[in-house]
Amino acid sequence: MTRPATHILRLLRWGRTLARHGALRGIERDHNTPAQVRRLTRIARFGTFQPARPDYAGAFQAIGPAAIKLGQTLATRPDIVGDDAAGNLLLLQDSLPPVPFAAIRREIEASFGKPLESLFASIEEQPVGAASIAQVHRAVTTEGRNAAVKVLRPGIREKFGADIETYEWAAAHLEALGGEPARLRPRLVIANFKRWTLRELDLRREAASASELAEVMRGTEGYRVPGIDWDRTNGRVMTVDWIDGVKISEIQALRDAGHDLDALAERLVLTFLRQAISHGYFHADMHQGNLFVEADGTIAAIDFGIMGRIDRRARLWLAEILYGLTTGNYRRVAEIHFEAQYVPSYHSVDEFATALRAVGEPTRGRPVSELSVGQMLESLFAITREFDMQTQPHLLLLQKTMVMVEGLATQLNPRINMWDVASPFVREWIRDELGPEAALADRIRKDAETLLRLPDLVRRIEDRFPAKGGAPDAPPLPPVELVWDRRSGARGWAGYLAAALVGAAALWAGQALGWI
Repeated sequence: MTRPATHILRLLRWGRTLARHGALRGIERDHNTPAQVRRLTRIARFGTFQPARPDYAGAFQAIGPAAIKLGQTLATRPDIVGDDAAGNLLLLQDSLPPVPFAAIRREIEASFGKPLESLFASIEEQPVGAASIAQVHRAVTTEGRNAAVKVLRPGIREKFGADIETYEWAAAHLEALGGEPARLRPRLVIANFKRWTLRELDLRREAASASELAEVMRGTEGYRVPGIDWDRTNGRVMTVDWIDGVKISEIQALRDAGHDLDALAERLVLTFLRQAISHGYFHADMHQGNLFVEADGTIAAIDFGIMGRIDRRARLWLAEILYGLTTGNYRRVAEIHFEAQYVPSYHSVDEFATALRAVGEPTRGRPVSELSVGQMLESLFAITREFDMQTQPHLLLLQKTMVMVEGLATQLNPRINMWDVASPFVREWIRDELGPEAALADRIRKDAETLLRLPDLVRRIEDRFPAKGGAPDAPPLPPVELVWDRRSGARGWAGYLAAALVGAAALWAGQALGWI
C-alpha cells in the first residue's frame, strides 16, 4: 500500500504544475472550497509565477496521461471545477508524443507471441494518432485487408494505477471534510473514473464494446461501427477495419466533398438519442477526433474505450425530463426528479418546478447560437445546491456526451435547435414505451412472470428490497485511512502537514535550481 507521504508528494508536485498554469486560482477563491484545501493550494503555489488567464487544459496535459483523462471527466463537472475551468477543459487534447515504433513492435510481438510479419503484410511506422493510453498505426493484414492497429503504450497500466490510487486517497480526505465536498461525492467520481479507465486499458473490452454497439445499431442508416479483427486483437492490441472518411470537425473539407452539413448535424443528434434512449448503450467519447464522414454521408465512429449504459427506468425518466423541458411541462419534470429520488422528499415539488421554469423558459425554443450554456449550467447547479441534490454518477457519462454532441452539431449547423431535433424522437419513443399498447404488453409480461413464481417468495423479496430511486447502488469504495485518524506513534496529521511543507519547499528549491 502506498504511504500517505508518497500521496502528499505527488499531490504537491501536481499542485505545482497546476499553479504554474494558474489553475489553482479558482479553487482558492471559491467560497465553497474548504479552508484546509485553500491552505494547501497556497502551499502548492508558493513561489510560482501564475499567468493572468488560467490554462487548465495545459496543466492537465503537462501532468500526464492519467490527468488528461481526469481532466476530460472534470470537463463535465462545472459544479466541482467551475464554469471557466470546465469550458477550458473541453479543449483538452488527448494526445502525447508517439512511442518509438521499435517499442510498439515489441508490444505487438510479445502480446501475440509471434513475429509482426506473421500478422501484417505491412504496417506504417509513423502513427496516425498518439493518445494518452494508446497509439494507432495503419496496416495491411496478411489477407490484404486495410486495418487500423491500436497498441497500448508500454507501462501505461502501471502508471495509471499509481496515479488513480492517489486520486482515491485525495478524494477520501476531501469528502471527509463534509459540507459541499461531501455533497459532490468526489469518491464516487473517482470510482467511476477508475472503472472507465480500467476498461480503456483492456483493448479486448473495447473491441467487445464496439461489437455490441454495432449489434444494437444494426439497421440504422447513416451510422457505422468498424468491424473487429478478433484474430489480431488481445488485451494490449486491437485491430479494426480502416475508416476512409473526413473528420467531422473539418467543416470546409465536408463542404468541398458535397455533404449536407445540416443533415449531418441532425443525424448526429438523432444517432446519439437512439443509442442513449432507445438502447441505453451509447458511445461516450464522441469528440471530433472519433467521428468521420464517409463518401456517402455515413457517420463512422471509432474509439470505443468509454461506453455508457442507462437502465430502462432511468431512460424513461430521462425521456420524460427531456420532453417536459421541450414542452414546458416543468411540473412533470419536477415530479420525475422526486420519483427518481434525485431530490430529497422533504423539498416541495411545486417549488422545484418553479425553479426549473426559471432555468428552462429563457432557453426554450431558441437556437443554440443564442444560448449562454455557461449561464444555463450555472443556474442548474445553483438549483442542485438549493434542493440538496447529490451527484448522480451513473449520469455523468451521459452529460459529458451530450455536451460533446451539442458542440459538434453546432459546428456543423450553428442555427440548429437541439430541442426541436430531439422533441419528435423523444415524443415517439415515449409513446411507444408508455402508450396504452406498451402498458398492456408490459402488464401481460409482468403478470406472466409473477405466475411463474411462488407468491410467498415474491412477497418476501419485495418486503426485504423495497422499490428505490433511479440511481443504482454505489460501487464499493476502497478503504482509505485518513491521515488525521492515525493513532500510532508520532506520525499524526501534524506530522503529515509538516511533511507537506517540507515537500513543498523541496519541490520549490528543485524547480528554482532547474532540477524539476
